[in-house]
Amino acid sequence: MLKKIRVKWLKKLITSVLCLVVLSTINTSVFAAEIPEVLRFGLIPTESGTQITDRWQPLFDHIEQCLNVKVKAYTASDYAGIIEAMRFKKIEAAYFGPKSYTDAHLRANGWAIAREQKIDGSTGYYGVIITKKGSGLKTIEDLKGKTFAFNDPNSTSGYLVPMTYFLKEVKIIPEEYFSRVIFSGSHEASIMAVKMGKVDAASTNDLDLARQIEAGRISKDDFNIVWKSDIIPGSPLVVRGDLSYGFVMKLKKAILTFNNPEGLRKLQLKGFVETEDSDYNCIREMKKVKETLRKKR
Repeated sequence: MLKKIRVKWLKKLITSVLCLVVLSTINTSVFAAEIPEVLRFGLIPTESGTQITDRWQPLFDHIEQCLNVKVKAYTASDYAGIIEAMRFKKIEAAYFGPKSYTDAHLRANGWAIAREQKIDGSTGYYGVIITKKGSGLKTIEDLKGKTFAFNDPNSTSGYLVPMTYFLKEVKIIPEEYFSRVIFSGSHEASIMAVKMGKVDAASTNDLDLARQIEAGRISKDDFNIVWKSDIIPGSPLVVRGDLSYGFVMKLKKAILTFNNPEGLRKLQLKGFVETEDSDYNCIREMKKVKETLRKKR
Protein backbone atom coordinates (compact mmCIF):
# COMPACT_ATOMS: atom_id res chain seq x y z
CA MET A 1 0.00 0.00 0.00
CA LEU A 2 2.79 2.40 0.97
CA LYS A 3 4.62 1.55 -2.25
CA LYS A 4 1.56 2.45 -4.32
CA ILE A 5 1.25 5.81 -2.54
CA ARG A 6 4.91 6.57 -3.21
CA VAL A 7 4.56 5.70 -6.92
CA LYS A 8 1.42 7.84 -7.19
CA TRP A 9 3.21 10.75 -5.44
CA LEU A 10 6.22 10.43 -7.74
CA LYS A 11 3.97 10.51 -10.82
CA LYS A 12 2.33 13.71 -9.59
CA LEU A 13 5.73 15.25 -8.86
CA ILE A 14 7.03 14.38 -12.32
CA THR A 15 3.87 15.79 -13.92
CA SER A 16 4.22 19.02 -11.92
CA VAL A 17 7.87 19.41 -12.89
CA LEU A 18 7.06 18.87 -16.58
CA CYS A 19 4.29 21.47 -16.39
CA LEU A 20 6.71 23.98 -14.85
CA VAL A 21 9.25 23.27 -17.60
CA VAL A 22 6.61 23.82 -20.31
CA LEU A 23 5.32 27.00 -18.66
CA SER A 24 8.86 28.25 -18.28
CA THR A 25 9.53 27.60 -21.98
CA ILE A 26 6.31 29.39 -22.99
CA ASN A 27 7.07 32.41 -20.82
CA THR A 28 10.61 32.60 -22.16
CA SER A 29 9.34 32.45 -25.74
CA VAL A 30 6.80 35.19 -25.12
CA PHE A 31 9.43 37.40 -23.50
CA ALA A 32 11.89 36.76 -26.33
CA ALA A 33 9.24 37.63 -28.93
CA GLU A 34 8.29 40.88 -27.18
CA ILE A 35 11.40 42.73 -28.33
CA PRO A 36 12.76 41.63 -31.72
CA GLU A 37 16.50 41.19 -32.15
CA VAL A 38 16.41 43.72 -35.00
CA LEU A 39 13.84 46.47 -35.45
CA ARG A 40 13.48 47.04 -39.19
CA PHE A 41 12.26 50.60 -39.76
CA GLY A 42 10.88 51.57 -43.16
CA LEU A 43 11.35 55.07 -44.56
CA ILE A 44 9.26 56.40 -47.46
CA PRO A 45 11.54 57.92 -50.12
CA THR A 46 11.09 61.63 -49.50
CA GLU A 47 14.75 61.89 -50.58
CA SER A 48 17.51 59.46 -51.62
CA GLY A 49 18.02 56.34 -49.52
CA THR A 50 21.40 57.40 -48.13
CA GLN A 51 20.26 60.90 -47.25
CA ILE A 52 17.03 59.88 -45.58
CA THR A 53 18.77 57.14 -43.56
CA ASP A 54 21.34 59.69 -42.35
CA ARG A 55 18.54 62.10 -41.42
CA TRP A 56 16.75 59.52 -39.25
CA GLN A 57 19.84 57.81 -37.78
CA PRO A 58 19.93 59.87 -34.54
CA LEU A 59 16.40 58.70 -33.70
CA PHE A 60 17.37 55.12 -34.49
CA ASP A 61 20.41 55.44 -32.19
CA HIS A 62 18.12 56.73 -29.43
CA ILE A 63 15.72 53.79 -29.87
CA GLU A 64 18.65 51.36 -29.72
CA GLN A 65 19.80 52.87 -26.42
CA CYS A 66 16.30 52.84 -24.92
CA LEU A 67 15.28 49.34 -26.01
CA ASN A 68 18.66 47.60 -26.36
CA VAL A 69 17.70 46.48 -29.85
CA LYS A 70 19.42 47.01 -33.19
CA VAL A 71 17.51 49.33 -35.53
CA LYS A 72 17.98 48.83 -39.26
CA ALA A 73 16.71 51.33 -41.84
CA TYR A 74 14.71 49.88 -44.72
CA THR A 75 14.28 51.94 -47.88
CA ALA A 76 12.49 51.42 -51.19
CA SER A 77 12.26 53.14 -54.57
CA ASP A 78 8.66 54.22 -53.98
CA TYR A 79 6.05 54.61 -51.23
CA ALA A 80 4.28 51.38 -52.24
CA GLY A 81 7.49 49.46 -51.51
CA ILE A 82 7.35 50.46 -47.84
CA ILE A 83 3.63 49.63 -47.59
CA GLU A 84 4.26 46.20 -49.09
CA ALA A 85 7.26 45.64 -46.82
CA MET A 86 4.99 46.11 -43.80
CA ARG A 87 2.28 43.96 -45.36
CA PHE A 88 4.68 41.05 -45.83
CA LYS A 89 6.35 41.60 -42.43
CA LYS A 90 9.71 42.66 -43.78
CA ILE A 91 9.62 45.64 -41.41
CA GLU A 92 8.21 46.17 -37.92
CA ALA A 93 7.79 49.95 -38.08
CA ALA A 94 7.83 52.76 -40.62
CA TYR A 95 7.73 56.47 -41.30
CA PHE A 96 4.78 57.16 -43.59
CA GLY A 97 3.07 60.22 -44.95
CA PRO A 98 -0.61 60.64 -43.97
CA LYS A 99 -1.96 59.21 -47.24
CA SER A 100 0.45 56.28 -47.37
CA TYR A 101 -0.35 55.61 -43.69
CA THR A 102 -4.07 55.22 -44.42
CA ASP A 103 -3.15 52.75 -47.17
CA ALA A 104 -0.79 50.87 -44.84
CA HIS A 105 -3.48 50.75 -42.14
CA LEU A 106 -5.90 49.17 -44.60
CA ARG A 107 -3.53 46.82 -46.41
CA ALA A 108 -0.74 46.09 -43.92
CA ASN A 109 -2.33 46.38 -40.45
CA GLY A 110 -0.25 49.46 -39.67
CA TRP A 111 -1.11 51.63 -36.66
CA ALA A 112 0.08 55.18 -36.01
CA ILE A 113 1.66 55.72 -32.57
CA ALA A 114 3.33 59.15 -32.93
CA ARG A 115 3.56 62.03 -35.38
CA GLU A 116 5.92 64.83 -36.22
CA GLN A 117 5.85 68.13 -34.35
CA LYS A 118 7.38 70.99 -36.30
CA ILE A 119 9.80 73.53 -34.85
CA ASP A 120 6.97 76.05 -34.39
CA GLY A 121 5.09 73.54 -32.20
CA SER A 122 2.41 72.67 -34.75
CA THR A 123 1.65 69.03 -35.48
CA GLY A 124 0.78 69.49 -39.13
CA TYR A 125 2.37 70.76 -42.32
CA TYR A 126 1.37 72.43 -45.59
CA GLY A 127 1.37 71.23 -49.17
CA VAL A 128 2.80 73.75 -51.64
CA ILE A 129 3.24 74.15 -55.36
CA ILE A 130 6.57 75.72 -56.26
CA THR A 131 8.13 77.35 -59.32
CA LYS A 132 11.62 78.67 -59.92
CA LYS A 133 12.31 82.22 -58.79
CA GLY A 134 12.68 84.48 -61.81
CA SER A 135 10.60 82.22 -64.05
CA GLY A 136 7.66 84.62 -64.04
CA LEU A 137 5.39 81.73 -63.03
CA LYS A 138 3.51 83.01 -59.98
CA THR A 139 -0.06 81.70 -60.32
CA ILE A 140 -1.83 78.50 -61.34
CA GLU A 141 -3.01 80.36 -64.45
CA ASP A 142 0.62 80.99 -65.38
CA LEU A 143 1.24 77.23 -65.36
CA LYS A 144 -1.14 76.37 -68.19
CA GLY A 145 0.79 74.54 -70.89
CA LYS A 146 3.86 74.15 -68.63
CA THR A 147 5.50 71.02 -67.23
CA PHE A 148 4.52 69.73 -63.79
CA ALA A 149 5.91 67.16 -61.33
CA PHE A 150 4.06 65.17 -58.71
CA ASN A 151 6.35 62.99 -56.63
CA ASP A 152 4.56 59.67 -55.96
CA PRO A 153 0.95 58.43 -56.35
CA ASN A 154 0.96 57.46 -52.65
CA SER A 155 2.20 60.85 -51.45
CA THR A 156 -0.06 63.23 -49.54
CA SER A 157 1.37 66.67 -50.33
CA GLY A 158 3.11 65.40 -53.45
CA TYR A 159 -0.08 64.06 -55.06
CA LEU A 160 -3.33 63.62 -53.08
CA VAL A 161 -3.68 67.17 -51.75
CA PRO A 162 -2.73 69.06 -54.95
CA MET A 163 -4.71 66.63 -57.10
CA THR A 164 -7.82 67.22 -54.99
CA TYR A 165 -7.21 70.96 -55.28
CA PHE A 166 -6.90 70.74 -59.07
CA LEU A 167 -10.07 68.70 -59.49
CA LYS A 168 -12.27 70.31 -56.83
CA GLU A 169 -11.19 73.94 -56.53
CA VAL A 170 -9.80 75.06 -59.89
CA LYS A 171 -11.49 72.27 -61.88
CA ILE A 172 -8.58 71.28 -64.08
CA ILE A 173 -7.28 67.90 -65.20
CA PRO A 174 -3.49 68.03 -64.87
CA GLU A 175 -2.84 65.79 -67.88
CA GLU A 176 -4.84 68.21 -70.02
CA TYR A 177 -3.89 71.51 -68.38
CA PHE A 178 -0.13 70.98 -68.32
CA SER A 179 1.98 70.13 -71.35
CA ARG A 180 3.61 67.24 -69.48
CA VAL A 181 3.06 65.60 -66.09
CA ILE A 182 5.67 63.37 -64.44
CA PHE A 183 6.20 61.54 -61.16
CA SER A 184 9.66 62.43 -59.89
CA GLY A 185 9.90 59.70 -57.21
CA SER A 186 10.55 61.89 -54.16
CA HIS A 187 10.09 65.35 -52.69
CA GLU A 188 13.81 65.99 -53.06
CA ALA A 189 13.70 65.06 -56.74
CA SER A 190 10.71 67.35 -57.36
CA ILE A 191 12.33 70.26 -55.56
CA MET A 192 15.62 69.84 -57.39
CA ALA A 193 13.87 69.41 -60.75
CA VAL A 194 12.30 72.86 -60.32
CA LYS A 195 15.57 74.39 -59.16
CA MET A 196 17.48 72.95 -62.14
CA GLY A 197 14.77 73.99 -64.61
CA LYS A 198 13.85 70.42 -65.59
CA VAL A 199 10.18 71.09 -64.81
CA ASP A 200 8.30 74.36 -64.47
CA ALA A 201 6.41 73.51 -61.28
CA ALA A 202 6.06 70.78 -58.69
CA SER A 203 4.02 69.82 -55.65
CA THR A 204 5.81 69.30 -52.34
CA ASN A 205 5.50 70.64 -48.77
CA ASP A 206 6.99 73.18 -46.40
CA LEU A 207 8.70 70.58 -44.18
CA ASP A 208 10.60 68.88 -46.99
CA LEU A 209 11.61 72.28 -48.32
CA ALA A 210 12.99 73.08 -44.85
CA ARG A 211 14.90 69.79 -44.79
CA GLN A 212 16.50 70.48 -48.16
CA ILE A 213 17.46 73.97 -46.95
CA GLU A 214 18.95 72.41 -43.78
CA ALA A 215 21.00 70.06 -45.97
CA GLY A 216 22.34 73.04 -47.92
CA ARG A 217 20.95 71.87 -51.25
CA ILE A 218 18.61 74.82 -51.78
CA SER A 219 17.80 78.29 -50.48
CA LYS A 220 14.34 79.58 -49.58
CA ASP A 221 14.96 82.30 -52.18
CA ASP A 222 15.18 79.74 -55.01
CA PHE A 223 11.40 79.38 -55.36
CA ASN A 224 8.02 81.03 -55.70
CA ILE A 225 5.18 79.53 -53.66
CA VAL A 226 2.34 79.45 -56.16
CA TRP A 227 -0.17 77.72 -53.86
CA LYS A 228 -0.38 76.59 -50.23
CA SER A 229 -2.83 74.03 -48.87
CA ASP A 230 -4.79 73.91 -45.65
CA ILE A 231 -2.93 72.22 -42.80
CA ILE A 232 -2.30 68.48 -43.16
CA PRO A 233 -1.92 66.23 -40.07
CA GLY A 234 1.73 65.47 -39.39
CA SER A 235 3.38 62.38 -40.83
CA PRO A 236 3.12 59.39 -38.47
CA LEU A 237 5.49 56.77 -37.16
CA VAL A 238 3.71 53.45 -37.55
CA VAL A 239 3.97 49.91 -36.18
CA ARG A 240 2.61 46.59 -37.35
CA GLY A 241 -0.56 45.66 -35.51
CA ASP A 242 0.67 42.16 -34.62
CA LEU A 243 3.58 43.38 -32.47
CA SER A 244 3.24 42.88 -28.73
CA TYR A 245 1.58 45.67 -26.77
CA GLY A 246 4.50 45.85 -24.35
CA PHE A 247 7.05 46.38 -27.11
CA VAL A 248 4.90 48.98 -28.88
CA MET A 249 4.53 50.98 -25.66
CA LYS A 250 8.31 50.89 -25.09
CA LEU A 251 8.95 51.98 -28.66
CA LYS A 252 6.37 54.75 -28.40
CA LYS A 253 7.95 56.05 -25.20
CA ALA A 254 11.39 56.05 -26.81
CA ILE A 255 10.09 58.05 -29.79
CA LEU A 256 8.23 60.58 -27.63
CA THR A 257 11.30 61.18 -25.44
CA PHE A 258 13.68 61.79 -28.35
CA ASN A 259 15.24 65.22 -27.71
CA ASN A 260 18.68 65.08 -29.33
CA PRO A 261 19.29 68.67 -30.57
CA GLU A 262 21.39 67.66 -33.59
CA GLY A 263 18.97 64.89 -34.52
CA LEU A 264 15.98 67.21 -34.30
CA ARG A 265 17.82 69.83 -36.36
CA LYS A 266 18.36 67.27 -39.12
CA LEU A 267 14.67 66.40 -39.08
CA GLN A 268 13.65 70.05 -38.76
CA LEU A 269 11.37 69.07 -35.89
CA LYS A 270 10.69 70.04 -32.30
CA GLY A 271 9.95 66.40 -31.53
CA PHE A 272 7.18 63.83 -31.75
CA VAL A 273 3.73 63.77 -30.13
CA GLU A 274 1.10 61.10 -29.58
CA THR A 275 -1.39 60.40 -32.34
CA GLU A 276 -4.05 57.86 -33.20
CA ASP A 277 -5.63 56.39 -36.30
CA SER A 278 -8.69 58.68 -36.25
CA ASP A 279 -6.45 61.75 -36.66
CA TYR A 280 -6.14 60.72 -40.32
CA ASN A 281 -9.85 60.40 -41.11
CA CYS A 282 -9.64 63.73 -42.92
CA ILE A 283 -7.17 62.13 -45.34
CA ARG A 284 -9.54 59.23 -45.92
CA GLU A 285 -12.30 61.70 -46.75
CA MET A 286 -10.00 63.53 -49.15
CA LYS A 287 -9.19 60.27 -50.92
CA LYS A 288 -12.93 59.64 -51.40
CA VAL A 289 -13.46 63.13 -52.78
CA LYS A 290 -10.57 62.77 -55.22
CA GLU A 291 -11.81 59.40 -56.48
CA THR A 292 -15.37 60.69 -56.88
CA LEU A 293 -14.21 63.69 -58.86
CA ARG A 294 -11.91 61.53 -60.99
CA LYS A 295 -14.81 59.26 -61.94
CA LYS A 296 -16.99 62.22 -62.90
CA ARG A 297 -14.31 63.36 -65.34
